Amino acid sequence: MLRKLNYELDYDIYDEYDDGNDMEASVGKLPLLDKPTGKPGFWHCSICTNNNDESLLSCDTCGVFRDSTGIIDNDSGEKVYGKSKDSRASVMARSLFALSPHQMPKPAVISDIFLAKEAVKSHEKGCIEAYFNDLQKTFTSPHCNHSINIAPFKFDTPSPDDIVSSGKNAARNFPKVPLGSTKASSNITGKKEIVNLLPVNEVSNSSSASSSKDNHIDVSESSNSRDYEDAPQIIADDLHRLKLDKNSKDNRSKKASRNVQYKPEKWMLSDQEQGISSQLNLAVVGHVDSGKSTLCGRLLHLLGRISKKQMHKNEKEAKEKGKGSFAYAWAMDESAEERQRGITMTVAVAYFDSKKFRVVLLDSPGHKDFVPNMISGATQADAAVLVVDASVGSFEAGMGGNSVGQTKEHAQLIRSFGVEQIIVAVNKMDLVEFSKERFDFIKLQLGLFLCSCKFKESSVAWIPLSAMENQNLVTTASDVRLSSWYQGFCLLDAIDSLKPPQRDVSKPLLLPICDVVISHFVGQVAVCGKLEFGALRASSKVLVMPSGDLATVQTIQRDYCPCTIAKAGDNVAVSLQGIDAGHVMPGGVLCHPDLPVTVASSLELKILVLDIVTPILVGSQVEIHIHHAKEAARVTKILSLLDQKSGKVSRNAPRILTARQSAIIEVALDGTVCVEEFSVCRALGRAFLRASGSTIAVGIVTRVLEQGS
Repeated sequence: MLRKLNYELDYDIYDEYDDGNDMEASVGKLPLLDKPTGKPGFWHCSICTNNNDESLLSCDTCGVFRDSTGIIDNDSGEKVYGKSKDSRASVMARSLFALSPHQMPKPAVISDIFLAKEAVKSHEKGCIEAYFNDLQKTFTSPHCNHSINIAPFKFDTPSPDDIVSSGKNAARNFPKVPLGSTKASSNITGKKEIVNLLPVNEVSNSSSASSSKDNHIDVSESSNSRDYEDAPQIIADDLHRLKLDKNSKDNRSKKASRNVQYKPEKWMLSDQEQGISSQLNLAVVGHVDSGKSTLCGRLLHLLGRISKKQMHKNEKEAKEKGKGSFAYAWAMDESAEERQRGITMTVAVAYFDSKKFRVVLLDSPGHKDFVPNMISGATQADAAVLVVDASVGSFEAGMGGNSVGQTKEHAQLIRSFGVEQIIVAVNKMDLVEFSKERFDFIKLQLGLFLCSCKFKESSVAWIPLSAMENQNLVTTASDVRLSSWYQGFCLLDAIDSLKPPQRDVSKPLLLPICDVVISHFVGQVAVCGKLEFGALRASSKVLVMPSGDLATVQTIQRDYCPCTIAKAGDNVAVSLQGIDAGHVMPGGVLCHPDLPVTVASSLELKILVLDIVTPILVGSQVEIHIHHAKEAARVTKILSLLDQKSGKVSRNAPRILTARQSAIIEVALDGTVCVEEFSVCRALGRAFLRASGSTIAVGIVTRVLEQGS
């Protein structure tokens, strides 16, 4: 293998020379590479046969050097071209070329050494290029009496090339460190610099192990060679310790200590804002076509939340499409598809003020195809209004007959959400002539079922009304047929009779994300949901799970109005900065940066099986709903069957689960969800299992078996 060497000449220490002279003649005797020409003032190049001016040292065409013997007499020492022979050259140049005449190599050999094509470039840079094998042959040939010992490289220590290569490889894989974060001394080897890059908890370990070496650092050549010899292994070991996990954001949530003592700040514990009533999230649920949207629209219109102009527009459009009775419902159902189909498909949100509360009205869909949307919206509820159609046949359809109707299913779901207070609004009483007997029949049938769902009788209010006829909504009934036998609360007074929900601002921030709104024009992302715990204000930092990204709260809206602080119980829209919109999704959670929620892929559940026809088996495919998150899952184990009265285990490892049974099961999720054990956080610890378009079981999370990555 040929190795090309560059020998630099020290031009900065040269004496001054005249213009047109490019090189000192006294550097050494150069070989005879040209022949004299007959023309006066010119010399003939032996390579390209070009005639060059006598003042030129090298050929103007090919760059080969002129015969130095014809230029200068080395013995006389007289000056030629303004130069003297003893002008100083570099030590490297003199050691190679400042030889006595009898030691000069043969012209034929030197002519092979010098590269004619690169001579001009080499001369300009102050370099002379030669092949190492030719140089070795030249100085070890028998014609050269001057003995030069060139010892072969033993490869027992890293060569300079090896050191540079190892350094480049290490730098390529080394983590980026901010400028000024390390302090490296010039007399300390790479071992010490790597230790300075270690995390704090690893520096103590590594420093104790290497303290004996670092305290006696030898800057001699032998010490440096030993350090360089050990450098590759040291770099490999330290890089192994510094290797970053692929899911570093998830590690933040795993490594965060659950034992951190959280202390709320003073602004969180300050008194409620003056002149603002406490908020009540009220979910309106019930069977399809029971009149939920019409009831909400009529109530809002009576309270002045819908203008006469908007109401007139809705009435006109409803009559044009032959749906005159849907005018009030369209105040809530605003989308074209909902108006075309005549049903509510998503949860509509509206606001009004009562004497006691600032009410957030959550109008939920009643059709069985949109129960998942109902679950996502109604999980924010503090209380509920269960709307029942009093007309003959409609109430029975809602109760389900042989199957589970949406009246039953919604009542079970609402109770599973943790809602304890419920108002049963028996609607469309005008269709049964405000019959007391019909009202009592409905109260008896539905009351027994609500007791089976663990609703206390004292927490259930029964209100007969008619939304279309405006009877018993915001004032007592004016129709004698109703007022003759009912003297209780109207619907608005029944809402004010509810107990205020308990708010806990002393706990860490927790906001399950119900919906995400992305503004591509502004470049922001906003999340909507109910603030379960803690408090939030503008410019504060939040952790977005399950992605694990940090974001900054830019603005907060409550009831469509900007505010600076939101507290537990508020239904808010929060705009975030500093996060990619793709990392924010419904079913995620905003939480405290130091106290992230758990992200799980396998759970243990304690469930109550509803009125199902197909039993639950090991391997059954289900869809699990937890707050606003839903994920496909599979039943992996049925651990035990529980006695419903005592709650104790009555049978281990049953083969199947049938209707109205309680059990403990394990489920494996296809993806991951943000979840907590029910004993830790009730808002994130409730679960619902659905299959074949209906809810088959409700329950709570008793244990997180496997955390997601």
